[in-house]
Amino acid sequence: MSERLYPLTDGALWVAEQGQGLPIMLCSGGPGCCDYLAPVAALVDTMTRVFRFEQRGCGRSSSAGPYNLETCLSDLEELRRLLELDRWVIGGHSWGANLALAYALTYPQRAQGLIMLCGTGVQNDRSWHEAYRTAADADLDPQPQYAYPPNMEVNREVMASWRQFIKQPLLLRRLAELTAPALIIDGGADIRPGWPNAQLAALLPRARRVVLDGAGHLLWENHAEQLGHELRQFLTTLEEPV
Repeated sequence: MSERLYPLTDGALWVAEQGQGLPIMLCSGGPGCCDYLAPVAALVDTMTRVFRFEQRGCGRSSSAGPYNLETCLSDLEELRRLLELDRWVIGGHSWGANLALAYALTYPQRAQGLIMLCGTGVQNDRSWHEAYRTAADADLDPQPQYAYPPNMEVNREVMASWRQFIKQPLLLRRLAELTAPALIIDGGADIRPGWPNAQLAALLPRARRVVLDGAGHLLWENHAEQLGHELRQFLTTLEEPV
């Protein structure tokens, strides 16, 4: 594995790279969290060239703002150009899955495929949040091992812009017209209600949803074999142009 800081117009982003083959970018959750997806990258790096990054204000990336969804998306697109990639698979975990979805909607010609692991869907539903908060308050939501503490300022500001993004009038139409193949994987024991991802799987025309029985939010901790199988099977279908 190699890692480096990629200079942008007004900052620098930490990026890790490993493997060879079909390029794929993995986005961590939060928002505001450092990278923690090395275990997921290791499941597919024998067949793909895997990138992971830390958004502005997180981990080893620079603290330069602004912190919002638009900047996250433009940063990802600038990284793609710097890496001299025509297209890549865009994927993510938790809120990072939502970021991957937003990228695919914003730059559909650059998204060869979409992977969403335990995303929260395009919703800001009160009952969803109540169910999640009740379980989280009962310590039923284990967290990844963060090398750097989450940036709560990034979390607040990026989430505010995400909630504006999902209010756009044509969002559902845009989802129904997104032609990138998509893999949606949920944990059957995740405390986050899965119905928003079931909705997405029904909306996206080339989506497949898989629920790993007994898996929590951190799918790779106890279900790495099943997760790896599903990821590799999906990525194999993308080796030819789509």
